[in-house]
Amino acid sequence: MLTFLGTVGSFIVLLGFLLATFYDRTFLLLGIVGLAINWFGDSLDGRIAYYRNIPRKWYGFSLDIIMDWVSTVLIGMGYLVYARNEYELIAFAFVVLYGWAMIISQLRYKITDVYSIDSGVAGPTEIRIILAIMLILEAAFGHVIEYFGAILCTVLFIINIIDSRKLLKMGDVRDHAERAERLAKAEKEHLAS
Repeated sequence: MLTFLGTVGSFIVLLGFLLATFYDRTFLLLGIVGLAINWFGDSLDGRIAYYRNIPRKWYGFSLDIIMDWVSTVLIGMGYLVYARNEYELIAFAFVVLYGWAMIISQLRYKITDVYSIDSGVAGPTEIRIILAIMLILEAAFGHVIEYFGAILCTVLFIINIIDSRKLLKMGDVRDHAERAERLAKAEKEHLAS
């Protein structure tokens, strides 16, 4: 239910963008409510399940990742509708870059067996705060979201490049460790025979 509530929050952000596009940009403030609802549902779903001792580790993990992607696409679609002319590309870039960050977190989990959605610099909560600030400034002044969006995409791109390099190094270390383990096992079996 909390995962569903988080996704509803993303629909509210989309609605805020749509209303701002066709009526008045102050409707962007509705997006802040949507981001807060999204954060509430997305942050508490797994924690409450573990607190109640009813976790569904793999189902919950899978559902959370899928709904995070749906939420990212909904928010990106809202910005795409709101954006003017060539600034529509920023919405596309944001969805792609955030999706890249999500893929990195899943691969990091596969390689390290430690689940972390934060890159060390920014995670989903910080991104929501940045988006809320962007919405406030856009509602107040207009035509600034494009610049903030471009800056956010640039920062996400840099973080993704750095995290991708770290990920590849971790993968290389794990490959070497597994290869050494296989060789040691084969040597042990050879000596035993």
